[in-house]
Parts: sequence; structure tokens; C-alpha cells
Amino acid sequence: MTHSDVAAVSAAPLLDDLLPWSVAPLRLGRGWPMAPDAASLKARWTAFVRAEPERRAELLRPSRSRSLTTSVGQLPGQSSGTGALAGEDGPCPEPVRVLHGPFDEQWLIPDHRLIDAARPELWRVADADQLFLVEPGHMPDSGGPALVATALLPDGRSPAGRPGRIRPLYRRPGGTEPNVAPGLLATLTDRLGTEVRPEELLAWCLAAARRTASGCRVPLTADPDVWAHGVDLGHRVLWLHLRTGERPKLPGGRRPYVRSALPPRPTELLYDREEEALHIGEGRISPVPAAAWDFHVCGVRVLELWFERRTWTEDTDGLEAVRPTTWPQTWTSELLELITVLALLAEVRPRQEELVRAAAEAPLNATALGRAGVLPVPPSARRPASVLDHNEEGPGGQFALI
Repeated sequence: MTHSDVAAVSAAPLLDDLLPWSVAPLRLGRGWPMAPDAASLKARWTAFVRAEPERRAELLRPSRSRSLTTSVGQLPGQSSGTGALAGEDGPCPEPVRVLHGPFDEQWLIPDHRLIDAARPELWRVADADQLFLVEPGHMPDSGGPALVATALLPDGRSPAGRPGRIRPLYRRPGGTEPNVAPGLLATLTDRLGTEVRPEELLAWCLAAARRTASGCRVPLTADPDVWAHGVDLGHRVLWLHLRTGERPKLPGGRRPYVRSALPPRPTELLYDREEEALHIGEGRISPVPAAAWDFHVCGVRVLELWFERRTWTEDTDGLEAVRPTTWPQTWTSELLELITVLALLAEVRPRQEELVRAAAEAPLNATALGRAGVLPVPPSARRPASVLDHNEEGPGGQFALI
């Protein structure tokens, strides 16, 4: 970006002020309750509950927050047990699909007794009407998107280990009470001359947000045409992040295919730029655009990290060693789709840069939002909403009213 572009971004409002309620990433405390496939989780649970008491304690990998005697309430919307794990002998709670860091959909056992910090306030608002924005955490000059969107419950983990934040679009179940600074939607509607809804603000944030040393900032515009273009662009990005409905595809001739079958237990991933080929052991996928291979988040190559989380190592032990004995076909399909998504997102990046420059021509900056009474955000907007009609089971089967 030019010096003027940098100055415009620096004057833009913080995402933390636009979507003020945020939650810290989940902290599992142990790796085995999460896996790329649900069947492994059920097998791990079975091995855990069938183990003798001393062995069960070893398998759990106790922490300061969780042990065999810990008693906690259910996660909202889930039906796991609430008694101590020392006496647990029931079936595995049905695994749920989650977003593990950016662009990696995995499975999680939704049992509060296994998760050190599960962030129940997130589970309470996670439903079919919810969308989440995830800030992967700031790393200077690391490139990659400033935000990731998902309809799944995200764990919010950063590939580089930097703390990020999770921001639900709505503060209550059912898509009610937008998590938006009070007065912001009305101000945007007034300045732009068209109704601005929460989903459109989220789309704009996906298209325009930029990471800075002071936090994620979102340049806003008072130009209706620029706004409309940015919202359309953001919906394109959102569709690629969510991967719902019609599956993303590259044009014919550029679509990646398996040219040589992947081995049963691949351990190595290499990229050939000249051939645009991804070598997975003796397997080969091509064409793979260089932009997909070079796609980084927080300085970490997304494809390499995705692959590492699905490979076998000799030092894997405990319940995490319970995993597929051979590479599942579903993983190959997921990999092909991920390559496609990353390539298409890379194509959108130049248009996102153009959008930021266009927004700077008619900015609606933090100072203007202050004059409109939108900023500063009241402290109540940064706290989760109470959900008094949401029944949950507390520790040991007691009734809890939140």
C-alpha cells in the first residue's frame, strides 16, 4: 500500500469497535478430543472409558482445569455427561464439526469435561443462524487474510500461536441482537442512503479489513457505489470461506485432479512450481496454482499445516495415536477443495486492495463515527448477552439457568 493508503487504514475504526463482543480462543488442554475424522474420536472415547482407572488418568492427560474428578456443566446445546469422568462408561458424545484455526475443518468431542476452556458463551449462540469472524492474531509482514469467516464453531487458534479473537455476528441464538456497535447500522444506512444489515457489514469487513500493529482495522466508506462493490466482493469471500451450496470450482483446465494415487500413509508433501504439481509421497495432484501453495496465514503455509495435522509420526502416543490406518478418500476430496478455495481467494486479493484505496476517497473514519455518537462503544456491548430462556444442565446433572 502507498503512504496515503497506510494513513487511511490507520484512521479507520477498529474491528473491536465495530463488532465489540469478542471471545478468546478455545483451549483444549489435550489434543485427543479433536481429530480430522469423527470415527477416530469415537474409537478414542471407547478406549478411554474401557481403560482401568490408573490407565484412564494417563490417557486423559489431566491439567489444572480438568481431571478425572472434575465436575462441570454441559456445553450449551450438547448432551454429554456432567458427572466425573472417573465413573463415565457411556457412549461417546456425538462429535461436532468445528473450524480448527483457519481453513481446517475438523471434529471435536463436545464434552466440557475434556476441554480446559470451552467458552460456553460461544456454544450458547452457535446455531444455524450464526456466523463467526475469527482474527488469526497479528504478525508483522506475515501476509494472508485479516479475517476468516465460518458458520461452524471456531476454536480460534492461530497457526503461529499468537492470540486472536472470535466475534459472533449475533449476540443471541436465532440470529437476534446483532453484535454491532449501537447506532452503527443506522449511521451507515443514513450516510449510504440504503439499508445496511448485519450480514452486509460482515461481508464488508471480510473484504476491507486490514491487520495493523494497533489491531484489525476496517476502512469504511460514505460512497454508496464503493459500499455496494465492497459488499458484493465480501459475499464472494464469504462464500469461499463457508464452502456451502454450490462448491467452488476453478475454470476448466485449471482444476486440480489426482494424477497418481496417494499412498496409504503419506508422510511427505512437496511442491513442484515448474509442473504446478503437489507431490504427496508417491501421489501427485495437479495443476496446483502457485498462489494456493503460497497462501499463508500468520506466516504459516496453509496447505503444509493442513497436511501435517493428518500425517503419521512415530512419536505419536496415547489416544492421539488412534487414527485411520490409511489415508481416507474423504481427505483427498477435502484437499482438492482446499486447493481450489485458496487459489480463488488469492485471485480476489488485488480487488480487495483496490477496495481499500477506493474507500479512502470518501472515508467514514473513527473520528466521524465519534461525531455520530457511535464511538466510544458502551461497555455493555462488549459483554455477552444473558440468555435467560436457555436451559442447560449444570455439574452432576443439576439444573442451570443462564
